[in-house]
Amino acid sequence: MKEKIKNLNDGVKYMLLASLCFAFMGAFAKLASQSLPSLEVVFFRNIAGVLLISAAIAKKPLRQKGGKPLLLLFRGTMGFMALLTFFYLIAHIPLGDAMTWSKTSPIFTAVFAWLFLNEKMSKKAWIAVFVGFVGIIFITKPTGLTLSKYDLLGLFSGIGAALAYTSIRELREYYEARMIVLSFVGVGTLGPILLFLISPYVHFPELDFMFATFVMPQGIVWFYVIAMGAIATLSQLLMTKAYSATKAGIVGAVSYTNILFSIIVGVALGDSLPDIVTTVGIVLIVLAGIMVAKEK
Repeated sequence: MKEKIKNLNDGVKYMLLASLCFAFMGAFAKLASQSLPSLEVVFFRNIAGVLLISAAIAKKPLRQKGGKPLLLLFRGTMGFMALLTFFYLIAHIPLGDAMTWSKTSPIFTAVFAWLFLNEKMSKKAWIAVFVGFVGIIFITKPTGLTLSKYDLLGLFSGIGAALAYTSIRELREYYEARMIVLSFVGVGTLGPILLFLISPYVHFPELDFMFATFVMPQGIVWFYVIAMGAIATLSQLLMTKAYSATKAGIVGAVSYTNILFSIIVGVALGDSLPDIVTTVGIVLIVLAGIMVAKEK
């Protein structure tokens, strides 16, 4: 019994630290975005991961059966696009709001797992999905049938991440975790390079989250991008330890504290506090996410 309580406490502790680190990662991304385009911030976020994963693979070669290269590419591409829209949101809206959008992914993941993987959905899970979508409506505050650019990108950040997570459930039968992560950070590194190369020939202002001109970081901006990559890696390690220590449902529920941490850190950086309607939406999304986590 004592061992179970210790594991529970360790899991909660690691997840709280991971959530706090994730909030600070967002803060450094926001600071870097004042001087660099979001596409470039994503590049620096992922290249650190490529170096770390490649070093790990060189030290201990992969042992996997493979056979799903297109699905692996799909996972990497969806993860990259979700991260790209997420970082664009960090640069343009309050940090807490951007984090809330990213935390809609478990709601969409539950639906996609039901659609594509034939996973059963309980009555409570469907209620959670409904509560989550009501929360999204509160956050977007749609006028008629129109949504703002940030709302659309926020939805995609959640949907794209959910598609990536759903694909992992099948990929883990064929590939090691390191290879699955490498597909994400690899596409997230090569994707920006490709987009930088073709950006001079694309003239769509509304697609500024995808196309940009590379800007060489100067002075303290180097500190921002290095700190962002280091803290993001630390957050991933702490999250992994959390899920290893105790039940995924408990850890998943605790992970929603990163919205609170992000609001606090965002306000410290000059963000305004969310209004009443947005706050209700955030609470509903957190409630839905916790309900989904408990079901899993």
